[in-house]
Formats: sequence, structure tokens, C-alpha cells
Amino acid sequence: MDIEIKKLGRRFNRDWIFRNMNYRISSGGRYAVLGPNGSGKSTFLQVISGSLTPSEGDVVYRFGNTAVEVEKVYEQLSLAAPYLELVEEFTLAECIDFHFRFKTYIPGTDASQVIRLLGFEKFAGREIRYFSSGMKQRLKLVLAVCSDTPLLLLDEPTANFDEQGISWYHSLIERFSPGRTLIICSNQPHEYDFCTERISVLDFK
Repeated sequence: MDIEIKKLGRRFNRDWIFRNMNYRISSGGRYAVLGPNGSGKSTFLQVISGSLTPSEGDVVYRFGNTAVEVEKVYEQLSLAAPYLELVEEFTLAECIDFHFRFKTYIPGTDASQVIRLLGFEKFAGREIRYFSSGMKQRLKLVLAVCSDTPLLLLDEPTANFDEQGISWYHSLIERFSPGRTLIICSNQPHEYDFCTERISVLDFK
């Protein structure tokens, strides 16, 4: 998916989070959105995902030669972020089934393979509320990367991960990101060191 950002800005009350942003995100590219905590990375990602409207400017989406309306862009993207909520009353199996009522599995995967990819074979019947914060973050990531969408958005993807979890994250990206447009918001180099493009939110204050 190609995304053209034109004079984009977002503010809360009178404070501009970012402003006058012009940028082109090309299909299949790997982009790191950088900045310290509180700089506006997550806000930028929410605008790109269509969940927040810009205060000024435009975001234009194109999938191949077809323009995508902002109201429909959610069909073309997957998002994983620490602030996203899971339905904690669901078991793991129910959570996966619910998610893939709205998204299509990436070719070569199904529910059982998602559970194996997580390494949670023993927890298929356990309710999400009994998962640790690291287990929940793993689940959010796997649901995103195993959804067949051309745009993959990740915000602080290794939050609550130990070294083993970070290694698992890298293997996940290596396996499931090729051919997709990848945007990662982070201030941790190990989360984005494979990205070839950098966007600093501080450049648009």
C-alpha cells in the first residue's frame, strides 16, 4: 500500500502534536517512526490508521492502482499496540476465532498454527485475563502479522518482552513482513533496526 501524506497536522486543544508533514510511504517499504516518549508517535500512527482525523492536511491511500477511502482503510491494515484492548473474558481460542471473523488469515496459517506460533498450545482454553502482560503483547502481535493485509502498523512492539521475546519478535517480522508496508513506532533500536527509512516526529513540530 502507498500512502501520501500532505501537509498533515494533528493538535489537541491549542497544542500541535505535529504539523506540516509531507511524506510518501511506498508499498513494501519498512519505516521507523522515531521520537522520545510523548513526542506524538502513537498519535501519528492513529491518524495513519484512520482512527483519528487530521486537524489539517490529508492522508491519501492507494492499493495498487486503486484509491482507498479513509473509511475503508481499516480493511487493508493490521495494528498491534500496547494500548489496544483484548476481550479478556475470551479464551485464547475464542479470541483468535473472533479476530479472524473480521480479518482473513495470511496464506498458510490457521487457528492451530497461530497457537503454535505463539507457543501457547497449553493455553488454548485459558481466558485472556489470566495471561501475563508479555503473553498479551505476543498475542496482539501474532493477530496482526497473521492477518492478510498489505499494511502492518506496530507501536512499541516489544513492550513487556524479555530477551527471548525480542528474538521471537525478530523471527516473526522476518517471516511475515516481506512484501508488506511496515510502519513501526519506537524509540528502541532493536524494534526497528531492520527498517530502511526513518521518520522523526520531532522534525514536524
